[in-house]
Amino acid sequence: MSPDIVIVGAGPAGLCLARTLSGHGLSIVVLERQAEQALAEPAFDGREIALTHGSQALLERLGLWARLPTEEIAVLRDAQVFNGPSLFALKIRAEQAGAERLGHLVANQAIRRAAYQGVRDCADVQMLCDTSVRAIQTSENEVKLVLQDGQVLQPRLLVAADSRFSETRRQLGIGAQLKDFGKSMLVCRMQHEQDHQQVAWEWFGYGQTLALLPLNGRQSSVVLTLPPREIERLQKLDEATFAREMEQRFDRRLGAMQLLSSRHVYPLVGAYARRMVGTRCALLGDAAVGMHPVTAHGFNFGLIGVQLLSDALLAAHGKHQDIGSTSALACYERQLRLATWPLYQATNLLVELYTNDHLPARLLRGAGLRVAQGLLPLRKGIARHLTAQ
Repeated sequence: MSPDIVIVGAGPAGLCLARTLSGHGLSIVVLERQAEQALAEPAFDGREIALTHGSQALLERLGLWARLPTEEIAVLRDAQVFNGPSLFALKIRAEQAGAERLGHLVANQAIRRAAYQGVRDCADVQMLCDTSVRAIQTSENEVKLVLQDGQVLQPRLLVAADSRFSETRRQLGIGAQLKDFGKSMLVCRMQHEQDHQQVAWEWFGYGQTLALLPLNGRQSSVVLTLPPREIERLQKLDEATFAREMEQRFDRRLGAMQLLSSRHVYPLVGAYARRMVGTRCALLGDAAVGMHPVTAHGFNFGLIGVQLLSDALLAAHGKHQDIGSTSALACYERQLRLATWPLYQATNLLVELYTNDHLPARLLRGAGLRVAQGLLPLRKGIARHLTAQ
């Protein structure tokens, strides 16, 4: 089989790329380890995705936004950052950017389902599920992929979109800068007595980091970051005991709390590929840039990559040029680095500072938030970045 493009990984980024490229005279194959039923009806995984205005606009153009259930879309109006036990918070308000909201929160499960439904309707996209890549060979003229069942694919371009721990990236010989924060992240949905007023929290406590992502009603996605052993203990608690402990960890600022969902744990590891492209290949989504979740920009970066890569490929295709050529891919790599590298580095520095509990760092942490609160242009700049189209 010789399709134009093979995308490895049917996560939201890979599927959105397939949807974007569909309808332009290209043949596309999407490879996925999971069974197709798992894509059609993805399981709840605890993750809520904060979508910027620009990400929403792209999903609307792809026809995916309309496929999201209304009850799964929550308004993210403002955000605030706490440090330690202090009640003082750095406030990022949407109105500072002339907007009504910073963005929306949507369950990862809902985005995955909508993306699959969108691709399922594309006649020029073929899904090959329950399979993986056994070997990859690249040359100036084509890529040769040997699948686990022995089937051979020879596309003009290979796109790796199979997570920050991408096996495809490794097989292509592309390294990545991995940042292991030595922590685990527990995510779940909880109901609480006090209203969140559609405001997200990022709380850098001493010995823990808490995030609150406001959902509809008095419900939120709660994200707790701790050393792995402490997370394991919390995961094993019965629901009532877990809820009481979370109340204490939030200093009862939300009142009584109740667990509403299953609990899910993820290792906290960032990743940044040393190269975004190679010979007839490109990286996308977390395979290219895997962000620390503190800025909630992971999938937004994935969609930026989808837009940049599709623009580059369709421009080359429209001029009857080789979509897998170095010249076609060089622009994508340059633009993706410009869009992601500064925030990736700034995020890691922010996390290093605000998870350092030594006394000098504690003093600097508190002073930094107060200085930032007093700098209106800085807060406006952050708000504009989050609401940018």
